[in-house]
Amino acid sequence: MLKLTARQEQILNLIKEAINNTGFPPTRAEIAAELGFRSANAAEEHLQALARKGAIEISPGTSRGIRLLDMTASETPNRTGQQLPLPHASIMQLTLPLIGRVAAGSPILAQEHVEATYAVDSSLFPAKPDYLLKVRGLSMRDIGIMDGDLLAVKKADSAKNGQIVVARLGDEVTVKRYKKTGSLIELLPENPDFKPIRVASGQDDFALEGLAVGLLRAWG
Repeated sequence: MLKLTARQEQILNLIKEAINNTGFPPTRAEIAAELGFRSANAAEEHLQALARKGAIEISPGTSRGIRLLDMTASETPNRTGQQLPLPHASIMQLTLPLIGRVAAGSPILAQEHVEATYAVDSSLFPAKPDYLLKVRGLSMRDIGIMDGDLLAVKKADSAKNGQIVVARLGDEVTVKRYKKTGSLIELLPENPDFKPIRVASGQDDFALEGLAVGLLRAWG
């Protein structure tokens, strides 16, 4: 088993909770604020220690570039004392449709909406996605979701407060943070240039299409 300090365990649990609740790992600033650190640098030092111990993987240059590593297979011996083999890379791949423009009133996974298909590593995501959605606009810029990114989405018709959702509102499909208070649903942007969208519970032209479980970015 990994030998972590109490603080490292606390940060690892915080990362797991953020991924489970929102589909995304926390930023360094969010970790620092949650645990009372004076700066994000203190959070970074603990993250680097967790990476050295093999608990997480850090992608440089991204604010949420933290991926949990499942140590179970490599740490658990079988009855002969040998380590269990990891799955073959091809077994771990998913084939996901990329959804582009969505026509009003038609299912989001309708064939006419599929622009392409991608083979992706299933270990990139905390939950198995059903499709990729091409992000349009910068309303979620401040949590690192940019125009042109591919959002990995798991089909769902309900959400918890704070989760990043794909929602249909009239003729539009949008990516926002979900918040429900009583009968009022708010779709919150992560960019001060955009205003929240407010929806009455049961509104006919509103539907949740899924939960964000990860993000892919095409460089070049």
